Amino acid sequence: MTRWGLIGASTIAHEWVINAIRAVGGEIVSVMSASAERGAKYASDHGIAKSVTSVAGLVSDPEVQAVYISTTNELHRDQVIAAAEAGKHILCEKPLAMSLEDAHAMVKAACDAGVVMATNHHLRGAATHRAMRDAIAAGKIGKPLAARVFHAVYLPPHLQGWRLDRPEAGGGVILDITVHDTDTLRFVLGDDPVEAVAFGQYGGMAKAGLEDAAMGVLRFKSGLIAQFHDGFTTKYPETGFEVHGSDGSLVGRNCMSQKPVGTVTLRNADGETELPLDPRNLYENTLLAFDAAIAGKGKPLCGGEDGIWSLATGLAVMKSAQTGGTVKIETGL
Repeated sequence: MTRWGLIGASTIAHEWVINAIRAVGGEIVSVMSASAERGAKYASDHGIAKSVTSVAGLVSDPEVQAVYISTTNELHRDQVIAAAEAGKHILCEKPLAMSLEDAHAMVKAACDAGVVMATNHHLRGAATHRAMRDAIAAGKIGKPLAARVFHAVYLPPHLQGWRLDRPEAGGGVILDITVHDTDTLRFVLGDDPVEAVAFGQYGGMAKAGLEDAAMGVLRFKSGLIAQFHDGFTTKYPETGFEVHGSDGSLVGRNCMSQKPVGTVTLRNADGETELPLDPRNLYENTLLAFDAAIAGKGKPLCGGEDGIWSLATGLAVMKSAQTGGTVKIETGL
């Protein structure tokens, strides 16, 4: 059983991660919030024994074995390094940081300390994407040539805060959603992006010049090209993920979701076949792999270096949207 400390009294922990930790047998022993009042109420509401107001106060707690970091993005670097130096295993929200330099420093700190570090790209835990990955690896569609990601959603009112008005915290749709697309593409395809071209859109929801929707194309090492559409402004969308190969296509529907839902259809010369799925809570899958990694039985679903890849791609997409040109993706790995 892993004993957790929460760095950030966040909505995502409230809605998803706390229940997932407990579902896989973990215990939450402490929560950190800069506001003593908020932290105390959050702890009371969620049955957490302790609340503290500093990262040092949480990571110095001998009962805490691992931390889940879900603060705003500009805070991640120092919090991850503090946790690593205290010997705590780390599950950090995406994007890892606001710069590649900071992300590399975080991964290095975890490596130097000998602790497990994972990035919370939850879509790796989706049964739909795992089935697509396995079908591609088995040669079901031949050589993958193109992909499309439909990940435009509507940002609900209770989340319409810093994502829409704080560029210094990593607001905007690209660092919130496009990074998920990138990681899912890498996971499903077993391939890495090398360049990006994109346009940002300003549909009136986001402030301070932040993009609230984006479209673009990524080129991968294999030559595959992948189209994406991300948004905060789309009230009635259907999400999807498609991969088209030389001998067939995989069509995922309603699958870019935090929920264990969606379908995948294989289309080839034999017709259409719906792939069998074993849906389970995505965050539980993430935490099971994390616990196994702590026990020395494998790796996290999405490691620190994977978080560097998604951040590097998101930054390249942002630069392309700002300049109108094609941008090479450089990870420094």
